[in-house]
Amino acid sequence: MSEQIEGKVVVITGASSGLGEAAARLLAGEGAAVVLGARRADRLQALAGELAGRGGRALAVETDVTDRGQVSRLVDAAVTTYGRVDVMLNNAGLMPSSPLERLKVDDWDRMIDVNIKGVLYGIAAALPHMQRQRSGHIINVSSVAGHKVRAGAAVYAATKHAVRALSEGLRQEVKRYNIRTTVISPGAVDSELADSATEPDVAATLRTMYEEIGIPAVSFARMVAFAIGQPEDVDVNEILFRPTRQEF
Repeated sequence: MSEQIEGKVVVITGASSGLGEAAARLLAGEGAAVVLGARRADRLQALAGELAGRGGRALAVETDVTDRGQVSRLVDAAVTTYGRVDVMLNNAGLMPSSPLERLKVDDWDRMIDVNIKGVLYGIAAALPHMQRQRSGHIINVSSVAGHKVRAGAAVYAATKHAVRALSEGLRQEVKRYNIRTTVISPGAVDSELADSATEPDVAATLRTMYEEIGIPAVSFARMVAFAIGQPEDVDVNEILFRPTRQEF
């Protein structure tokens, strides 16, 4: 698979930690140029510097995915610096879950803005470049919650179901441009996702679960590499994975 990854230009949102950071490390190690987007500029710069110090190609661009202009700037920076964009990994997400009756409307808005609109902004930024290239790969991150709804996480699940629906619609629409699409749905994978919970009891439950059954973020990175690393005539459309011990 390495020969299919080497030389590709990969844009990653949510790249400053967790799943995005793990993907950046693995792909850079396989020879891809990684363009890193996230809000925490200091962590982004440190990661880009580390990857470059190991002989990789990495560019850090401070990016808030709720701002369409910033997402466009991220992708445009990839094209300006490296000449093209081969993969758009829409990874940024958050999970401030709570029972609906608590009426955490601000949290609902944040999940919609990041988990749905952030993905749409990534598609909007990358798609015109890929259409012109007549090649490319858009990878969107859903969740096990995009397949199963659990009480206390209805809004989060709704946003992740939306990502799957968008990804399937996109798949059907971009075939004539030779663009591949993948949606990856992780289970409990080590990340900072639990830290986005605003309700103390929910946060405590999530942290306990991740501590007990969570698997390393590199497991997600390997799924990304698997999808990218297939021959160009193979389109891996959906990957659902979870820890062996995860029941739901």
